[in-house]
Amino acid sequence: MFRVLSLFCLILFSSIQGFSQNTFSITGIVKDKKETLPGAGVYVSGYKIATATDADGKFRLPNLKPGSYDILVQMMGYLPFSKNIIISDKSVQVEFVLKENAVMLNEVVIRVDPNRQKYINQFKQYFIGKTPNAKLCKILNPQVLRVDYDITRSTLTVKTDEFLIVENKALGYRIKYMLDYFEYNSRTNIIYYSGKPFFEELKASNAKKKKYIELREIAYYGSAQHFFKSLYKGTSREEGFIIHKIIKIPNQNRAPDSIIYKNMMALKNPPGKTGIRKTAAKIDTSLLAYWQKQQALPKYIDKFNNAEVLPDTLVHYYNKDLKFLDYTNALCVMYTKERESTEYSNSGFWVFRPLYIPDYELSVAKLTDGPIRFYEGGGILDARSLLFEGFWAYEKVADMVPMDYIPLAKRSPIP
Repeated sequence: MFRVLSLFCLILFSSIQGFSQNTFSITGIVKDKKETLPGAGVYVSGYKIATATDADGKFRLPNLKPGSYDILVQMMGYLPFSKNIIISDKSVQVEFVLKENAVMLNEVVIRVDPNRQKYINQFKQYFIGKTPNAKLCKILNPQVLRVDYDITRSTLTVKTDEFLIVENKALGYRIKYMLDYFEYNSRTNIIYYSGKPFFEELKASNAKKKKYIELREIAYYGSAQHFFKSLYKGTSREEGFIIHKIIKIPNQNRAPDSIIYKNMMALKNPPGKTGIRKTAAKIDTSLLAYWQKQQALPKYIDKFNNAEVLPDTLVHYYNKDLKFLDYTNALCVMYTKERESTEYSNSGFWVFRPLYIPDYELSVAKLTDGPIRFYEGGGILDARSLLFEGFWAYEKVADMVPMDYIPLAKRSPIP
């Protein structure tokens, strides 16, 4: 069975609200080593909140609730800048110092790579996604991407020193994406990318806006953002999410290591001989191949646990603005208000389900580095600690909505 894993380190998931109803501001100044910089764009990652520096290089981002925010700064001739700002119980004042973009200031020497377009296409597939919305997305400036393929590790990496501009004509957003890192390993089928997006509304007619809203609702409901937001409120079950655990059990089809080792050594070192046989004809190659396959089998396999997990047993308070989620092995999250689409079933991201489980959208969330902390609005502070399979791995940049997105209507359960 072909499965694709996707580790989402979208730093868009690193911000959102706390309990307090008070709002605060982030004010500051943008400069380089010599002087202040008027006209610099200042954005809040994951939102549609933005401003520009005035004639003195100063800016102000008002009406922000307590939480963790990634602030992005863009100025022609300078490298994009980002900094994490935490608002607790008072407004914050900062100073951002930009560095000149040496690539833009100097002559650029481009190395011709005959495989570049192939790698760009792979990047689009695993970064933008393979959903129906992805077909209506376009990267407007692919020339800023630096691609590299390491044949020894079967790994594609993509980087850039500029904002990547993604036009999403399905959801009606123009996304400025500060790509921190992208990696795809074709051996493990693990996709990892991190970055900070900023959302702008595309201009559209009223009829087009109505279509955007319909597709945004579909993109939001059942997403990881929706799940963690409902988990914080304690309404995940009510909003359609059912949680089960996936436990690891010994693989009954694999012999113990001691038996495998004993048989392989017997084949390679028969009685009365020393060293590995040099004459292949004298080795039972089919038997050797069998034990090699046994050795390659996983020692443990995942098993779906039928018992529903109560969210209260998983979620705990970290502080007044954060909760944390901790568990062993993996969680299987079913969203019962949408069924899997044909496009998803054919995408290669699907995960195995017991035959008695309905075809609801199914996602698997594995912890890779201890507990994760998350905010009231669904923002994940420790996004690097989560590895997604299934539906949440299937949806990528083409299906993102801003962190402050508010759905218009509630979903009804599917019978």
